[in-house]
Amino acid sequence: MKQILRLLYGAGFLAAGILHFTRTAGFQTIIPRQIPFKKEIVWITGVMEILFGGLLLINKGVNFVARLLPSFLTAVFPANLYMAAKNVPLNGKQLPKPLLWGRLPLQWALIKGAKKLER
Repeated sequence: MKQILRLLYGAGFLAAGILHFTRTAGFQTIIPRQIPFKKEIVWITGVMEILFGGLLLINKGVNFVARLLPSFLTAVFPANLYMAAKNVPLNGKQLPKPLLWGRLPLQWALIKGAKKLER
């Protein structure tokens, strides 16, 4: 079961990280207005997600990733909260409000699941 979870997290984070570079502008819109250096933040978080995903997929540094992911997911939570509160479109697509707000508990489920990756 841990192997399946590791592969799901690995593929998900790798894909999300790549999207940070292919759809940078979309990710910039969900960062609260008062935070500067949006493009750089998107790129840095993209690199981190690619690193996390890649390490999980090749089964290296899994404990390291499992310990860092909860903090990382907590750090990016304000962007998801801002997106829901301000009804910000995702890559130009307006999502229904229940879906925007529904993503927030998913973040906490991802944090809990990340802790289960540790060996």
